[in-house]
Amino acid sequence: MCLCVGWWFRRGWFGVYVLNFSLWGRGHMMIDTVWKGGLSDAVAVDEDGDLVLDRRRRRNKHVRSDYHLLTIQHGVTSSLKSVGLQVWKAALLLADFVLHKSFTSSYFDGVTAIEVGAGTGLVGLALARVARRIFVTDRGADILDNCLANVRINSGTLKFDEAKVCVRELDWKLSWPPPVSTCDPSDPSLRYLWSAHEIDEAEKATVLFAADVIYSDDLTDLFFDTVKKLMSSGAKKVLYLALEKRYNFSLDELDVVANGYAHFRGFFVTQDEHGDAIHGDKPGFVGKQIGLAEIPQYIREYERGNDLEIWEIMYSPEQKLR
Repeated sequence: MCLCVGWWFRRGWFGVYVLNFSLWGRGHMMIDTVWKGGLSDAVAVDEDGDLVLDRRRRRNKHVRSDYHLLTIQHGVTSSLKSVGLQVWKAALLLADFVLHKSFTSSYFDGVTAIEVGAGTGLVGLALARVARRIFVTDRGADILDNCLANVRINSGTLKFDEAKVCVRELDWKLSWPPPVSTCDPSDPSLRYLWSAHEIDEAEKATVLFAADVIYSDDLTDLFFDTVKKLMSSGAKKVLYLALEKRYNFSLDELDVVANGYAHFRGFFVTQDEHGDAIHGDKPGFVGKQIGLAEIPQYIREYERGNDLEIWEIMYSPEQKLR
């Protein structure tokens, strides 16, 4: 995974970091990274700090020229407060999953979906080409403003109606349903509040998406509480969740552990390939891990490794551990 290094200021990065994804035909994707906003001396380095030379890919003259360009504006920062302004590996993996389903089936055609903890909105934008309606949700004006900017940047190149992508604030601490706006929707300070009609429409969604939301036990509790209420309302729903296990040394266990992963796994009963429950201590959620070998890597500029996972999670109040 390459990192882009530029000048650092206390207030953050000077400029805007942009990822350009070129979708060629139905089965090939190129990715290029572009730095915009005033920095001309940004360089790319690998994880060991070695310079990565820019070798631009040659266009394959046998590949169809009708391609879509997906552009993601994001920030590069180590601040935990700004995680929603960054693009993480699990979001790239989940976007690969969405693209593969869209390229090879009609599974997501015409769906109403909700992206929970959307960050830059990458997954929602990948889905927008085929979905009927997508609610892209997160919290905080900076994150939501950036997400809305990405919707506007991509609506023309991906050829979708901006109106089908609805950027809304969803604070997990307030759970579901969120506060309803009763004021003038044109007021900029209220632009991300929900209308009663939108809440009703969201409850009819059949698919939820979330990527890189598992890194704090407290937030995981809030996330599953929100998802439980969403999945208990309206239409039957399925959650596709991608995560990257992150390891740190634990003084309690005197070993290197994946922070928050065991807590996450405790929220649902795990099914094997035969659909039999084999793990879990909290009835209600049932999860099945999706093999990454089934998902082609359309986005090349990230390493999958063994620490990335995708889970398909359902909710049933009657589910009991066997």
